[in-house]
Amino acid sequence: MLALALLSSGAFAQGAEPLSLNLMMSLVKSVTLNGKVTEQTVANPASVFPGDVISQVITVKNNTGRAIQNVPVKLPVPRSTVYLAAEQGLNAARTEYSIDGGKTFAAAPLMKAVTVTENGKAVTRMVEVKPSEYNAVRWIVNELPAGQSLKLGYRVQVK
Repeated sequence: MLALALLSSGAFAQGAEPLSLNLMMSLVKSVTLNGKVTEQTVANPASVFPGDVISQVITVKNNTGRAIQNVPVKLPVPRSTVYLAAEQGLNAARTEYSIDGGKTFAAAPLMKAVTVTENGKAVTRMVEVKPSEYNAVRWIVNELPAGQSLKLGYRVQVK
């Protein structure tokens, strides 16, 4: 609620937004250098192809003069991609996932009800949702100090 109040408040210096968000998309390529496979990234690629891996990293900056708490940051998984995994080294916030377009979120592993036929009868079972079914990600930033920024992200693969 505090984050919502902060985001809707007009009491910030020079009319600045309390949070700024900057999304960077990079193509992730595996290359061999001196006999060793390593990753290289190409920021904002002009084109991508099926099978390409994209890193989506969002930088969240607190533009206020005080720490803000429990800040939700949502990012949809692009429709033409499949969620792969969280971006390594960027796990400074609680991460939740959605399979219903961002209406509801929960921590992994997500579960869903499926109906199967066993011995001629319909039976509902709870099964674990595969990460490839995630279509939105939400991070809850516990605290972001004044003037500080934080990077959050994940990788997807182009369908």
